[in-house]
Amino acid sequence: MTDREKFYITTAIAYTSRKPHIGNSYEIVLTDAIARYKRLQGKDVFFLTGTDEHGQKIEEYAKNAGVTPKEYVDKVAGEIRDICDLLGTSYDKFIRTTDGYHERVVQKIFKKLYEQDDIYKGEYEGLYCTPCESFWTESQLVDGKCPDCGGEVKPAKEEAYFLRLSKYQKQLEQFIEDNENFIYPEPRKKEMLNNFIKPGLQDLCVSRTSFKWGIPVDFDPDHVVYVWIDALSNYITAIGYDPDGSSDMYKKLWPADVHIIGKDIVRFHTIYWPIMLMALGEPLPKQVFGHPWLLFGEDKMSKSKGNVIYADDLVSLLGVDAVRYYLLSEMPYASDGSISYETIIERFNSDLANTIGNLVNRTIAMQNKYFGGVIQSADITEEIDDELKQYALDTVKKVENCFTTYRVADAIEAVLNLAKRSNKYIDETMPWALAKDEDKKARLGTVLYNLLESIRFIAVLLSPFMPETSEKIFEQLNCEVKDYDSLSQFGATKEGVQVGEAKALFQRIDTEKMLEEIAAKQEADAKEAEAEEEEKIEEISIDDFFKSDLRVAKILECEKIKKSNKLLKLQLDDGSGKPRQIVSGIAKWYAPEDLIGKKAIIVTNLKPVKLCGEISQGMLLSGEKDGEVAVTFVDLPVGAKIC
Repeated sequence: MTDREKFYITTAIAYTSRKPHIGNSYEIVLTDAIARYKRLQGKDVFFLTGTDEHGQKIEEYAKNAGVTPKEYVDKVAGEIRDICDLLGTSYDKFIRTTDGYHERVVQKIFKKLYEQDDIYKGEYEGLYCTPCESFWTESQLVDGKCPDCGGEVKPAKEEAYFLRLSKYQKQLEQFIEDNENFIYPEPRKKEMLNNFIKPGLQDLCVSRTSFKWGIPVDFDPDHVVYVWIDALSNYITAIGYDPDGSSDMYKKLWPADVHIIGKDIVRFHTIYWPIMLMALGEPLPKQVFGHPWLLFGEDKMSKSKGNVIYADDLVSLLGVDAVRYYLLSEMPYASDGSISYETIIERFNSDLANTIGNLVNRTIAMQNKYFGGVIQSADITEEIDDELKQYALDTVKKVENCFTTYRVADAIEAVLNLAKRSNKYIDETMPWALAKDEDKKARLGTVLYNLLESIRFIAVLLSPFMPETSEKIFEQLNCEVKDYDSLSQFGATKEGVQVGEAKALFQRIDTEKMLEEIAAKQEADAKEAEAEEEEKIEEISIDDFFKSDLRVAKILECEKIKKSNKLLKLQLDDGSGKPRQIVSGIAKWYAPEDLIGKKAIIVTNLKPVKLCGEISQGMLLSGEKDGEVAVTFVDLPVGAKIC
């Protein structure tokens, strides 16, 4: 470590249950942008991420996959790290909770807390949610289900060790009141205080005996350390904490400057984690920032809902920086963001291709066309130049202010607005008109100099968000002045330097063509998934079967979807009195006019999904053999229930 001001930033560690979707990936990209910006400012940044690899859920996944838990987590942890690398994240350390040093220190932490009576042995009886690995009381359930994931809970009773949360309640409450920015944004702070802390904290179960895939409690091997002490401790074990004597690195870095986490785990990081640290006699992190979720349309992304988008798929379509840009620009500060293929493409074309890409391309092209690429002096100034210069300098301040409170979407918007202002400056100064008058040549040189310098500002400020694009811009500028301090004044671009060749940073996307390609891939993936399911047909009970609501519906209207060669959009009467739309991949076998007026069987209680931009509210039953598909037509009354 150096003598520069340190900045220690972490993500939550990702659970190794399955490959992360793009909603999970938002957090690592957000944290990376903050880390890169702090480095740009000259801070000595340490950026930690990693994986949470123990627990009953992992044990069950591994058993179902026919592998050991370690083999299972090795595979998923590799996928998670690959996605972090694919997205260009600049983490300094990737911790795994199966790392030997972490496991040894967690055992020491548990023993220390037990020996000082902050952990005690008891018995837990309650309602247990396996996916969340959480016990709940009857009053905490929502409609009889887990309040976090909405899943089933089962009665459970077992011997366990407990952490005395109640002992530290007043101390924690006072700390939060005294440190107004500890929980951020403000609504998260109010939620924690009013909904969880002030009503009274119950002691926390911190060991389990019903599964084995965890860190053993070394003085009571029937127990394994439960997720809270195991996973949350990563923030200090990764940098050298040890109850018997911590490293110089720990003393330099701790407390963390900020934990970047999802809003759904704020409680664990602002109640359980601080109390653990208080009990250990260690400082608390300076801030916990709970970011919102990235939704698919209006739903939280979930593999079980079939609405998952993966980072590697998006990168293959758009490139790394375009994906980073969308994730960082589309997420509101406190409310949830939304993602769909249509909006991604729209933002790519409008912001990246039309605004930033076009500005760089035509400015470099004009510099080459009018001056053989050689940058001129900026001697012939006008009032309009001062407006552009001030706008650039003000943008630096706006970005800095935004990062102070982690308003990253607002920061990237400020940079985009500088590009828009620069494009407006082109329209105002009309370089092509100046080029026609030899007496205006010096003025033309000044105009292009100002544009090149504004683009340099954009390249520096874009580097935390879009590092590859930033470097491509610097390459076209042929500029080595990339430091943050150079943005304190307008004019660091050097005259006499020859710019590079004008190259398009972003090629406009043909929206219709790309959406059709995406729909084709989704259909292929769905068929592959169906084939996999057919290979492992599972017996179900009659009760499970009757969960499907099968009804007779009449096809009133039918048309092809313009963005796809394979999908038809049908309007049906299912007897409910409400219109129902279904999208079906049967265009290869049926013309729309052949279906109108026919009665078919549909599944009415499927979760609505969006296919090629159209909502599908159910499924049309059909049969398939040897590549041929036939819809199940019937001669029954509309609305009849199939049973």
